[in-house]
Amino acid sequence: MEKTLVLVKPDGVQRGLIGEVIKRLENRGLRLIGGKFIQVSRELAENHYGIHKDKPFYESLLAYITSAPVMAMAWDGPNAVAAVRQTMGATRP
Repeated sequence: MEKTLVLVKPDGVQRGLIGEVIKRLENRGLRLIGGKFIQVSRELAENHYGIHKDKPFYESLLAYITSAPVMAMAWDGPNAVAAVRQTMGATRP
């Protein structure tokens, strides 16, 4: 069993996609361990996205992720990381 973090970012929350994300991941055999809405602080965003600090999109990425609540969810299941990536697509800021 593997655990992974899934973030439904501000636009997904505003578009009402949380239920669809949960449904798709449950259909992949994953189990939702817990979830909560969080308002990402600038400090947390800087720590999380620090790898992109020297890239031209960094400031707009921070502005976006801190603009509205995010749904943070913990999932577990067999090959959870790969299952999430296959279901939601690769990470691209």
